[in-house]
Amino acid sequence: MITKNLANVSEALKGVEDGMVFMLGGFGLSGIPENAISELVKRNVKNLTCISNNAGVDDFGLGQLLHKKQIKKMVSSYVGENAEFERQMLSEELDVELIPQGTLAARCQAAQQGFPAIYTPAGFGTEVSINKETREFNGKMYVLEEAFKADFAFVKAWKGDKAGNLIFKGTARNFNPVMCGAAKITVAEVEELVEPGELDPNFVHIPGIFVQRIFEGKNYEKRIEQRTVRPKK
Repeated sequence: MITKNLANVSEALKGVEDGMVFMLGGFGLSGIPENAISELVKRNVKNLTCISNNAGVDDFGLGQLLHKKQIKKMVSSYVGENAEFERQMLSEELDVELIPQGTLAARCQAAQQGFPAIYTPAGFGTEVSINKETREFNGKMYVLEEAFKADFAFVKAWKGDKAGNLIFKGTARNFNPVMCGAAKITVAEVEELVEPGELDPNFVHIPGIFVQRIFEGKNYEKRIEQRTVRPKK
């Protein structure tokens, strides 16, 4: 029986070093790998390149790594909730590559599926396409974008088994699935870890072949980025 589970986050992040490229799942604060991020903060690894749709908020998520200046470069789509990110970017302390959300997802998926690159219409005719290969398909121009190359992908799922099969819940099923298998090593943290065979295969979103390490996380805060409620009548 294939068993990929590890006792804790410390064991799961074995091999993490300064200067590495990480993928981190999540959308805003939904579905972020909270335990993995906290461990990276604790280890104080530096000069990191982080590929993530968002950059967290000032005191949570990737914002914790930014505050300690552990991140050298952010590759993201939306970063508007983080004042420290803005400060570091404007002061040129942080290298930033902003990518359209669909292109970000597609470049993750290309890496996952073993494709070296994709063609996308997004960015053609703008600064994004400078010094990049362009090509016409059926009368429309596209830009060649290379698949991401990452050392680790850190993802967060609702349930998983010890063979690495994963089920995501609600909005957490965002960038997490396309980052599984898109790096040299995929580390999945789950809220509930079960034995192989306990998950209904009809509801498995990511098969264990895309996951190298899995552990049961603890103390999830699951913060809400911006709470919106109806006004009282």
